[in-house]
Amino acid sequence: MQAGIKVIAIAAALAAVGSASAQQVVKIGHVGPVSGPNAHLGKDNENAARMAIDELNAKGFTINGQKVKLQLLAEDDGSDPKQGTAVAQKLVDAKVNGIVGHLNSGTTVPASKIYHDAGLVQISPATTAPQYTRQKFPGAFRVVASDTKLGSTLGKYATDTLKARNIAIIDDRTTYGQGVATEFAKGVKAPGVTVVAKEFTSATATDYTAILTKIRGKKPDLIFFGGMDSVAGPMLKQMKTLGITAKVMGGDGICTEALGRLAGDAVGENKVVCAEAGGVKGDQEKVMTDFRARFKQKTGADVQLYAPYVYDAVMVMAAAMQAAKSAEPAKYLPELKKIKYEGVTGTIRFDPYGDIQNGALTLFTYKGGKRTRIDVIR
Repeated sequence: MQAGIKVIAIAAALAAVGSASAQQVVKIGHVGPVSGPNAHLGKDNENAARMAIDELNAKGFTINGQKVKLQLLAEDDGSDPKQGTAVAQKLVDAKVNGIVGHLNSGTTVPASKIYHDAGLVQISPATTAPQYTRQKFPGAFRVVASDTKLGSTLGKYATDTLKARNIAIIDDRTTYGQGVATEFAKGVKAPGVTVVAKEFTSATATDYTAILTKIRGKKPDLIFFGGMDSVAGPMLKQMKTLGITAKVMGGDGICTEALGRLAGDAVGENKVVCAEAGGVKGDQEKVMTDFRARFKQKTGADVQLYAPYVYDAVMVMAAAMQAAKSAEPAKYLPELKKIKYEGVTGTIRFDPYGDIQNGALTLFTYKGGKRTRIDVIR
């Protein structure tokens, strides 16, 4: 009888140890496209999330004085809305403590409803569609400026600085592409400016000859494209073949180091002007330079686009957990709403909608096939 009691006591003790061990793991989900045409950007993001998690664990991350282990659960949405909602539900079922992602607006927006219904916190490092935070989900945040600011800034630059008067607009029919094109169209409403054409393609198309031929006949001096670099690169090549000499503008989706490679010599010299949500200057530049060096050392790859924002999203979520002394979303959400965090990308504070306050934009062009900064605007 005594032996039986002893066995039960040992089993109970082991169960208690197992329970305590389980409580010491905090799961953070990351979602991005690591397959498909945007895989280079998705892998960039996943690498940054893993880097942040590894650094926090190496320092001995604690919550309420207790050391915990952060665990990254990474999923691939392939930039596909259906796949995005499927992996969102998978992470909910895995009982993650928070989500960093997605990359594309078209996957972020439908997935955000799943996270909201599950009571989870989601910080997007890349989603710029205004619709994301206009849903007013209390747990939805972003660390980059929205397309409202990006589109209006590019529109003003097109008319005021580039002196564009006849403008054509193309989008790829995605949530992101249509959204940024719509906001740009609002930004170019100025005296003497005419939108001479509005066309669309798809995110998987490879031949744009028909729409470009139609646009060529309208003689635009500037063409705006709402979409990603995987489409913009080949499109620039076809513009060159057709003899289209107009300036080209786009949002952060095309504003990558890879565009020069994808477009080849069709990227031209100062031909393309694009804006990236985010950006630093002054003293913050050294912080960003140091991050890029650490990222290259750890991953063996250069930062593509959003890696610094993914890194900051993980860090700001972890900081909110520490401030709340809890990894439960309902408990750290209030801390996230009032947080002021000094990150790699600058000061992170959120407005009542979950949008970053005073978000920066960086204007770029391309010279010698390389992305070259014009200015950082807030």
